[in-house]
Amino acid sequence: MAQEKVVLAYSGGLDTTAIIPWLKENYGYEVICCCIDCGQGDELDGLSERAKASGATKLYIEDIVDEFCDDYIVPCVQAGAIYENKYLLGTAMARPGIAKRLVEIARKEGAVAICHGATGKGNDQIRFELGIKALAPDIKVIAPWRNDKWTLQSRQDEIDYCKAHGINLPFSTDQSYSRDRNLWHISHEGLELEDPSQEPNYEHLLMLTTPPSKAPDKEEYVTMTFEKGIPTSVNGKQMKVSDIIRELNEIGGRNGIGIIDIVENRVVGMKSRGVYETPGGTILMEAHAQLEELCLDRATMEMKKEMGNKLAQVCYEGKWFTPLCDAIQAFVKSTQEYVTGEVKFKLYKGNIIKAGTTSPYSLYSESLASFTTGDLYDHHDAEGFITLWGLPLKVRAMKIQENKNKK
Repeated sequence: MAQEKVVLAYSGGLDTTAIIPWLKENYGYEVICCCIDCGQGDELDGLSERAKASGATKLYIEDIVDEFCDDYIVPCVQAGAIYENKYLLGTAMARPGIAKRLVEIARKEGAVAICHGATGKGNDQIRFELGIKALAPDIKVIAPWRNDKWTLQSRQDEIDYCKAHGINLPFSTDQSYSRDRNLWHISHEGLELEDPSQEPNYEHLLMLTTPPSKAPDKEEYVTMTFEKGIPTSVNGKQMKVSDIIRELNEIGGRNGIGIIDIVENRVVGMKSRGVYETPGGTILMEAHAQLEELCLDRATMEMKKEMGNKLAQVCYEGKWFTPLCDAIQAFVKSTQEYVTGEVKFKLYKGNIIKAGTTSPYSLYSESLASFTTGDLYDHHDAEGFITLWGLPLKVRAMKIQENKNKK
């Protein structure tokens, strides 16, 4: 009888390295490792040798950077999806794409299970598992950190476990931040960040971004173009979305853009404190919003704000592959038909400052906005408008006054 297979979401870190022999020992599975590349950079170096040395049969390294940008980042940028007014969803947006590719590899390999190393306290367990349930309800999910067979409670336990299984790898018990990195952002948790009363040690913490106080003393101008809400160029150079984000990360990083310190509400009910670096994403979100100010009418803007908040929640909670998420995206996409134009701004020590916006579909009319009377607007028309607009207020006040006079 053929040995059953499990696909392991593999990062190459200590947790997922220890999980390989644990799966073989406790389930007898053939372990297929799958590392999903969302723009982690040099974190992927040496993974193939490490996975096989740990007992995996093979390792897939799947590049989904462009899919991540086009299918997950762009819809969230177009929606203005920001969780709890600060978090630009860097980790949350990547998880459905990872879950989707894990399912694809599991189908290809004929695997009966997918395993992930997310802890039982975090959001990622929910995001991975909801994605897998939506796309492959027949595939079993194994979450070691929630499994009674998982008895490893510390980094030292994991190191000892690996050594006992003949795996000698370059991991130590040194304490460091818990990080998640992809093309969009880097998140940081742990150490002094676990105490909200403590200031982050930015000198030690930051990896993408210069602290604003150490950014250049000179403003840097940036020009971007959009076509139907999708970014198309930076400083006159046409690029695909992933390259635009890379470019903006460089520009924003050196100017101290996109550092946030947030205490957020996790899905599982607890609060957590983290620092996020999102230099390029912060610029992209702001530039898109700047263009929408010209191109969208008030009623659409109001509804779109509600939909953006809802999409942020849906994404954060791992409900990407749902009818609601599809419906929100359909609405948002319809609003982007005329979000086309050029946005110019300057960056200075963590700030993004407007420097001019143009669009062939701009709803701004200089003749209407100026104090000069134009053909489309007669000042006298405002009198009738105010009478009708204020009629409910006037009727209410009259009734209150009428009843007061009866006393």
